[in-house]
Amino acid sequence: MADGKTIVILGGGVGGVATARALRKRLARAHRIILVDRERDHVFAPSLLWLMVGQRTAAAITRPLPQLARKGIDVRIGNVDRIDPDRRVVTVAGNELSADYLVITLGADLSPELIPGLTQAGHNFYTSSGAQSLGTALKSLRSGRIVVLTAAPVYKCPAAPYEGAMLIDHWYRKQGLRDRVQIEVYAAEPAPMGVAGPHVSSAVTELLAAKDIPYHPEHQVTAVDADRKRLTFANGIQVDFDLLAYVPPHRAPAVIRDSGLTGESGWMSVDRHTLQTRWPNVYAIGDVVSIPLALGKPLPKAGVFAHKEAEIVAENIAQAIAGQVQSARFDGHGECFIEVGGGKAGFGGGDFYAEPKPAVTLHQPSWRWHLGKVWVEKSWLYTKL
Repeated sequence: MADGKTIVILGGGVGGVATARALRKRLARAHRIILVDRERDHVFAPSLLWLMVGQRTAAAITRPLPQLARKGIDVRIGNVDRIDPDRRVVTVAGNELSADYLVITLGADLSPELIPGLTQAGHNFYTSSGAQSLGTALKSLRSGRIVVLTAAPVYKCPAAPYEGAMLIDHWYRKQGLRDRVQIEVYAAEPAPMGVAGPHVSSAVTELLAAKDIPYHPEHQVTAVDADRKRLTFANGIQVDFDLLAYVPPHRAPAVIRDSGLTGESGWMSVDRHTLQTRWPNVYAIGDVVSIPLALGKPLPKAGVFAHKEAEIVAENIAQAIAGQVQSARFDGHGECFIEVGGGKAGFGGGDFYAEPKPAVTLHQPSWRWHLGKVWVEKSWLYTKL
């Protein structure tokens, strides 16, 4: 058997956990797998929308990362201070770790501070605390205007803001208050889920319209007045709100930027099939990566892609350690559920690497797809961690 190797995985989100689990299944215990994250707890992000409307508790969708130790994974909790890709050495909480193979899956930094006033004015439902505070605010607001905002055109989970608006709609319908609130979506992007193609964008717009949720594309917010509860957009339009739910700007984590790992896109660049970076035995997967597609947009930042990429990277590392040809290739296929409220969800998926544009199909909402998302949630929380 080959000498024991050390694989260091930076990031304990979906991509990191999936990589660590897949490697542990493929490699003998002589090989060390180290998973690093700054947080002790792993939050299953797709369930934050349910947390927002009271269908989940924070505890129900959270698991402690250190419990992966019982599966033979060495978990380190601490900030990643520096990454040296040439030597494959990372500094974590002041201590150096050397890797034979390095997998970077640090995700995206949520940066509401990039928009003046945004943090003080609204609720970032992409975090556990923000989803909970938004849920509390919904209970207090009995009438008025609710704005769901995407503060920048590129963000993870492209369906989430539209799901959020429809779940808020359903919550108010259950309270018998829907006729007292106005729910609107203001988006920086030109169309909902545009990377999936015009058919999917039109279908999502129609779902919003059916619930009387106006959709305003190409509205790039530039400032938010928390006291006056007013949004100012680059096109000169100003919009008042009573409650603001927002998706913040995303950018590569500071350690990625400071370590010189970003490309022209501002994110990490990789081979689209192997997820190999330009540094030998250094891989990057998930939200920290930008993979350009034929239509000019990047592959969506979503957990489903991070999970699939993790399996490819784990397989190729295991093959390399065994002295075999690295044959696994990521094919660009992915899918997602779109919650619409009332125990129903749509389902879309297909080939995002297809040319000249992604070949994606969207299935109409039904209880079947909602149960599918519930199954994915339970499977992840109870079998992966």
